[in-house]
This record gives sequence, C-alpha cells and structure tokens, in this order.
Amino acid sequence: MIQAVPILQTTLPYTPWAELAMRRLPGIQPLDPDLWLIRDEAHAAQMAERDRLIATHRDAVHAMRPEAEDAAWELYDLVLADLARRPGTVIGAAEVLRPDGVRVPLEGPPLVRLGRLVQEDFCLLQPGPEGPVLTGAILCFPASWLLAEKIGRPLGAVHGPVPQYDGMLAARVERLCAGLAPGRPLWRANAHFYIDPALFQPRPEAAPRAKVAGPAPYLRSERQMLVRLPRTGAVVFSIHTYVVAIESLSPAQRAALEAHPIGYDPARPA
Repeated sequence: MIQAVPILQTTLPYTPWAELAMRRLPGIQPLDPDLWLIRDEAHAAQMAERDRLIATHRDAVHAMRPEAEDAAWELYDLVLADLARRPGTVIGAAEVLRPDGVRVPLEGPPLVRLGRLVQEDFCLLQPGPEGPVLTGAILCFPASWLLAEKIGRPLGAVHGPVPQYDGMLAARVERLCAGLAPGRPLWRANAHFYIDPALFQPRPEAAPRAKVAGPAPYLRSERQMLVRLPRTGAVVFSIHTYVVAIESLSPAQRAALEAHPIGYDPARPA
C-alpha cells in the first residue's frame, strides 16, 4: 500500500483556515457548475496512483450497494459529458485517452471507471430513514477513514468519530442535502497537518489518526463538493485532494496559520 514518492501540488488555491466563510462549519458556499471537476499540476502523478490502487486494492477503494447502481451510471454519464467539453481528454466508444496519455478502457462498474478518469473521488448519498446514506463510492484517497466501515451508514454515523459533527451541525448538513438543486453545486474545504504525505490513508474508527501540531512537513486539504443528480436525485459528494509541502504555501497563507492555527492534540504521537 506504500506510495513510493510524495505526490504534491505546488500551491493550495484557497486558505480554509483563514477565510471566514470556510471557518464557520459546515463552511458551504455556492460554486459555478463548470468548476466542479478540476485538473491540477499533480494530475499525472495522482492518476497513476489511482490506477495502481484500483488495480491492487480495488476492494478497499470501491464499494457500491445495489440501490446505488442507477445513480452511479447517471454520475458516470454526467462526468463523461463534462470531460467531453474540456480540452485534453479524447472520449471514444471503447476507451478514453487521458491528458497524461494513458488509455482507459470503458469497462467495469461505473464508479471504478470514474476512478481512472478524474482526480476526484466520489461518494453517493441517497435518502434513508435516518437521513442520507452512503450507498456507493470510489475512494482512492481516504483521509484517515475506512470505506468498508462507512458504506451503508447514514451521514450521522459516518461522521460519528468527528467531534465537531454534533447534532446541530448534522441537522444543517442534512437540510443542505435536502435543499440541494441540480445545476447549483455547493463546496467547502478543510485543511490538516500531516507527517505522512501518502494519498491513500485508510484508517478504522478504532484507530483514529492523531492530529498533528505545526510546523509539520505537509498540509492536506480536501476540496469537497455537493452535487445533485437531476434524474435519480442522488447527492454526489466529490473530493479533490491536495497535499502540499508547508514551504509551498504563500507568505500570506503561512501568516494566516499563525493567526488561525489548525488544531491538534499534543498528548498523542504523530
């Protein structure tokens, strides 16, 4: 499972620890639908790592319940249509030529295909008696959680180990999901210090990652999107992962860390 070398972006294009709209949880903001999927400077390296993980650890990065299949195919069609409008990707009848020159055959489950086409991870949320339920996912870059533990569980249980995700915040997130309209995506971002820059970091609830005090060598951030699928009505939670070396942050971003430090638990080892 070891990632051979760090796969890093050279910049972080936002500063969630300093921007007031992001610091107030859940920090959700509207975004232009054309900015949903992005391709950054780490594209080739991240896609190679996604290819490797899907080939060698598919059961760890992919899960789909039967009720998610229709929504997964709708998401697949939506992403393919988005890629067709962008330069650098060539979509054929049986394969896709990625911007990095890799040919991806269009075969297998829809979420597995998507895992090899874009940098984003995707989680499907569908209604359940206790709120939105995680019914499918391609999760190549988990940030300290285990897909096998979360699949089939409602959002409240998925976020159970997160101290900030209390009843009030859970209710706000569920209202946001319920009111989300097709064509009007929402986004947020987080940021955490990491000692290990590996993108694939699954971790069970029983062994949570200790928060790391700065200065640490790396900052990991997820650009998270909520998108409503127009036909099935499922909500897509997509994740674009950034890992940057601390020295790659701008002077303003580093200064903002002094004013708004990212929390940590000094009693636990990194």
